[in-house]
Amino acid sequence: MHYPDSLMKPTPLPHAVSRLRSARLERSTRPFLARGGPKGERCSGCRLILSHCLCELRPVVPTRAGVCLLMAEHETLKPSNTGWLIADVVPDTMAFGWARTEVDPALLAVLADPQWQPYVVFPGEFVTPERVISELLPVDAEQDNHKRPLFILLDATWPEARKIFKKSPYLAKFPVLSLLPEQLSRYRLRRSRRDDHLCTSEVAALCLGLAGETAAAGALEMYLDLFTDHYLRAKQQLKVEWEDELHVQMRELVRGL
Repeated sequence: MHYPDSLMKPTPLPHAVSRLRSARLERSTRPFLARGGPKGERCSGCRLILSHCLCELRPVVPTRAGVCLLMAEHETLKPSNTGWLIADVVPDTMAFGWARTEVDPALLAVLADPQWQPYVVFPGEFVTPERVISELLPVDAEQDNHKRPLFILLDATWPEARKIFKKSPYLAKFPVLSLLPEQLSRYRLRRSRRDDHLCTSEVAALCLGLAGETAAAGALEMYLDLFTDHYLRAKQQLKVEWEDELHVQMRELVRGL
């Protein structure tokens, strides 16, 4: 084992994305074969091959903010999906499969829950200006309005995300949070044609930062870097450098949680 005994943890319990993936697999009539990914038996906790498992370095950071993932049909099955990383880090992460012809009643219940203030995270250039905001709505202390922010992320390819946004009328009443990141995407597993298109976990980290959840945002950014490192090393049949700067920093982070 690569880790000291103080970091040993039990296998993580299935979270929302994991449960959604299991349900999707039960409906499948044939096995899903990921293209170009690492070969071999995979860990059920992190989806990496066993030699590159990173479950022991999973940072769980409780937050006041929540994340609601609307996931396209095959996203939960892709080993490179980063919505899974959000659910690893942020306990209040919910995940729902998207379909044009039907809506999960549990999703509608979450959106109607008075504890949440939902924000649909989507580029403002594709939305009517009156719906677009770049900062979270202020808390109204006089009306005792202390709703928790709930970031609705469309976890899909860009064409799929636009389809989800256009064909989900139950999202139309919520403000659209349009992010203007100054950083280019560091995600190296699936490349968008535009460098300013961020992967789902990068978007979540920016949202958490806007909500003042700096610890969770930083942990999620580092966790994405770690996952990317392990995934690419497994794909290239390279050993993990357990004592490099990234792993040392992550171990220190996990110890402090």
